[in-house]
Amino acid sequence: MAVPHSGFGRLVRAWRDRLSPADAGLPVTTGRRAPGLRREELAQLAGLSVDYVLRLEQGRAKNPSAQVVGALARALQLSRPERDQLYRAAGLLPPQDGTVNTHVPPGVQRLVARLGDVPIGVFAADWTLVWWNATWSALFGDPGPDRNLVRAVFTGAAPPVRPERGAEAFAMSLVADLKDAVSRYPADAQLDRLVRELRRTSRLFARYWDRQTTAAVHESERKTVTHPEVGDILFDCDVLLVPGADLRVVTYTTAAGSADDGKLDLLRVTGGRPLTTS
Repeated sequence: MAVPHSGFGRLVRAWRDRLSPADAGLPVTTGRRAPGLRREELAQLAGLSVDYVLRLEQGRAKNPSAQVVGALARALQLSRPERDQLYRAAGLLPPQDGTVNTHVPPGVQRLVARLGDVPIGVFAADWTLVWWNATWSALFGDPGPDRNLVRAVFTGAAPPVRPERGAEAFAMSLVADLKDAVSRYPADAQLDRLVRELRRTSRLFARYWDRQTTAAVHESERKTVTHPEVGDILFDCDVLLVPGADLRVVTYTTAAGSADDGKLDLLRVTGGRPLTTS
């Protein structure tokens, strides 16, 4: 593919300037000179360094990866045609039909941002976390580079969450969902690699995979999350499907006025970080 030209940086800068901080779930303060997002805010949303974003905008950083372009497209809340334009400006082919969709429509991103009191994460069909709000990070910590929930569950790296129906039933439902995704996206190489890896490294996953299962029907369920600063919090967990996008919006809510709600309030204030005393 061709080396990206300065048009990539101009696109990023133009789309950064037009995005309201409020729509990105960021606090709006007085005296802002930037018409839209600051460079450091875009870097934070995309999971990149500020220096790298600067070099991309100035055309000094060459050949950004598909993962970087995808992260910027989501952070900038681009439409699908705009996302494809950004990929082409980077010298990359846009994501093809028949592969797992990781593009989060701008309306879904604004919804997640504006419901800031509720921990919300958006997952692709393979259960990779592709978007989340600040309260989600306060509850579960900042997501690392590997954001696939199925891999985390079967490698023991998942957050300390206890579903009411039990860990086994939850794990089996994830495998059933993944099998359904494979049937709908047979050409997705990344999905195929994930399944092959888990079948090779996890006997439990391989056993569940070989069972005759059907995709899970997700209903409201109670889950207990253990946070290192505030202890156990009881949530109602709901999975909402986004029509036409094949995304799952996962919400965790607490009963108003309950002790669990008070713990969540504390996490919103502290961002999930330890309280310090002077």
